[in-house]
Amino acid sequence: MSEKLKLMVVDDEPNNLDLLYRTFRRQFKVFRAENACIAMKILEKEGEMAAIISDHNMPDMMGIQFLRKTKDSFPDTIRILLTGYGEEQINSEVDEIQEADIFKCLTKPFSPQELKDVLQESIELYKTRKGL
Repeated sequence: MSEKLKLMVVDDEPNNLDLLYRTFRRQFKVFRAENACIAMKILEKEGEMAAIISDHNMPDMMGIQFLRKTKDSFPDTIRILLTGYGEEQINSEVDEIQEADIFKCLTKPFSPQELKDVLQESIELYKTRKGL
């Protein structure tokens, strides 16, 4: 596959958004969104992403809610949630996480390598789903 796969990163903090973009721009065609509403507009225009990395705590819509909204339109997209909440809070949201078909939740702070590894796993799963 010569064309880069599409990756969306959603975070309301510009520094995090820029870091995610810089980390993955060589490997993917990266789309950035400062909030869930912008992300939905990008998805309407650009279509399916191989993966979406979304922050959980955003002002307009929580990350889990946003990712759940993408599930029906883009069932093959792999969803990754970044959160500053502890394990206890994540455990209390297990049903919502499953309903949103979230592949992995990464608790901040995480290492760049950890995120790269999770994204690589995600891409392998996406390719399997798509028969690539």
